[in-house]
Amino acid sequence: MSGPFNYKHLYYFWVVAKEGGISRAAHRLEMAVQTVSAQVRELERSLGYALFKPAGRGLVLTEAGLAALQQADQIFQLGEALPAKVRDAMSLPSLRLAVGISEGIPKLVGHRLLQPALEEPNLRLLCREGAFDDLLGELALHRLDIVLSDRPAPSTANIKLYSHPVGSSKIAWYGCSALIKPLKKHFPTSLTDAPVLLPTVNNAVRARLDHWFEQHAVQPRIVGEFEDSALLKIFGAGGMGIFPVAEWVHDDLLEHYAVERLGVCDGVMEHFYVVGTEKKVQHPLVQRLLS
Repeated sequence: MSGPFNYKHLYYFWVVAKEGGISRAAHRLEMAVQTVSAQVRELERSLGYALFKPAGRGLVLTEAGLAALQQADQIFQLGEALPAKVRDAMSLPSLRLAVGISEGIPKLVGHRLLQPALEEPNLRLLCREGAFDDLLGELALHRLDIVLSDRPAPSTANIKLYSHPVGSSKIAWYGCSALIKPLKKHFPTSLTDAPVLLPTVNNAVRARLDHWFEQHAVQPRIVGEFEDSALLKIFGAGGMGIFPVAEWVHDDLLEHYAVERLGVCDGVMEHFYVVGTEKKVQHPLVQRLLS
């Protein structure tokens, strides 16, 4: 492709793809069919690939067309968001912090980690929860400032990520009173055949918990596995089984859920990280979190 890329040609292609045909696209654009068709052909010529192919009486996207549409979707979705971004920037002064919270991070821990930033009177906080790898992708695209995680970021050749440790906590077992009472005697061997709720294998602490069971020759009855830590607590508080939680949030846990502490999962620690794209963090609110 020679010369600067023509986004007008891309836009006409995008409308044709969305409308499913040149005639409908021309009607939407209030332009002649021949003009829209010529604009699409110009884009194909500049890219060097056909973007559409005949299918019956209509057109369908080629493999190149599908790839182009995927990129065009991102480009024009960002364009559609531009007026709102500008309007927000000119509204009341605020300090924006976009945070991704990995599914493995307990919600109460996430709230505690963000507490220093919450003291900012002009804070505008955006929180997104999701799978760790998906959030790292959002971070790489600069849609997030940081990601809170229970593990450090992997080494990748595409982008350099930095993992800043921000705390660690022992793990303890909690549950409703009816389940806890008979298990207190002879803990932890009393956990054999006891109903237990665990994080899924995608969670960094799961392997440590499984190892702990092996060390103590305990074989619990696993009745539930959860990606979402909040769901795990809700089902645990409802009496489905006992469950592990970072002791760091003991007081908050007892305040929000009708549960009791059974005992410490000795030797098992949960670690927490702030993952960012900068070795020396520049965002003032992230600096507060790290300090």
